[in-house]
Amino acid sequence: MTAATLFTPQITPEIDDMSADTGLDNHAWDTDGDSMEYEDVADDHTNEEDSIAAAPSTSTESAEFRKLQKKLRRQVSWAIRDFNMIEDGDVVMVCVSGGKDSYTLLDILLLLKRIAPINFDIVAVNLDQKQPGYPEDILPAYLNEQGIAHYILEKDTYSIVKSVVPEGKTYCSACSRLRRGSLYGFAKQIGATKIALGHHRDDMLATFFLNLFHGGTLKSMPPKLLSDDKQNLLIRPLAYVEEKDIIEYARLKEFPIIPCNLCGSQTNLQRAIINDMLREWDDAHPQRLASIFKAMQNVAPSQLADRELFDFETLSLDRDDNERLFEGDNIQAGQTESLAEIGLPVSPKTQAFNPKFDRKLLSTESDNSAENKHTNQKIPTINPVI
Repeated sequence: MTAATLFTPQITPEIDDMSADTGLDNHAWDTDGDSMEYEDVADDHTNEEDSIAAAPSTSTESAEFRKLQKKLRRQVSWAIRDFNMIEDGDVVMVCVSGGKDSYTLLDILLLLKRIAPINFDIVAVNLDQKQPGYPEDILPAYLNEQGIAHYILEKDTYSIVKSVVPEGKTYCSACSRLRRGSLYGFAKQIGATKIALGHHRDDMLATFFLNLFHGGTLKSMPPKLLSDDKQNLLIRPLAYVEEKDIIEYARLKEFPIIPCNLCGSQTNLQRAIINDMLREWDDAHPQRLASIFKAMQNVAPSQLADRELFDFETLSLDRDDNERLFEGDNIQAGQTESLAEIGLPVSPKTQAFNPKFDRKLLSTESDNSAENKHTNQKIPTINPVI
């Protein structure tokens, strides 16, 4: 096999027939070194894949499968729309490792290609890293059977990783950098305009906590990323998809999963520990992971402590003439001479209630009037300044 082999058999891709409800709304697609920062080092070869391979066959014609496929299709199309991941005329290079995530990504993108309101092309690319015992015939056979244009790249990064990573250290970071460098260059070589990676929502959450716990940074995997040299655009269309849905989808589709013998053979990986923590949270508190991911999309720089992200140094008062008196019963001023000496009032006034600062209460609109009704009832307030 040559270093880069292209397979383009004339076979019509076998894709499930679509119903009228495509899951795309009317507005869809309108238009690293030795630092302790964790990036896109997550691989889609996880322990779940042994269970996927051993799972009993389930028909893809079942209602369960169609419901799940529709869910994934919608989530991927939303991510593409929200981050403008794919545009008209794009050539999307889908990185396929033989794991559940990249298989699912490729399958859903091929599905969306048929129904999307824009035209784009897909080419699958696999990097054979020459791990001992790697079944190099499985992935080409699958891609040929599906009629998917693809390249198989061969580069012995396995030996390089084994030689540069000290015994007992994890391979993920070095392996990821070598793999990423090879794929970046190849994407430019073939004219691919986007590089699609199979990282999902839980990968992004795990990376966030790895950086939080071990890297000292609030950083994760962005859904869309421009490479440092500005030569490639990376996209993660599975950004909204939960890993448990991918596991089930891969089981129902019976993808030929290829286990990773490089990083998968290592124990006590920090990422695996974080993944276990996330699964425990998901089991005990089903909405927690969704809330954390929503927080990653709702950042308030002024509420953190990054001086580069927010200008704390030049913050200053901008008070007006409106005076808000203390709403209480009494103010005891101790050491009045000292207060007077520094120019503060020794007898600050109080008030029972100032209607100027009353919050308007929402009320149901009547049939004949759209005006809101307000009450004059005293509402206890808390002044955070005092």
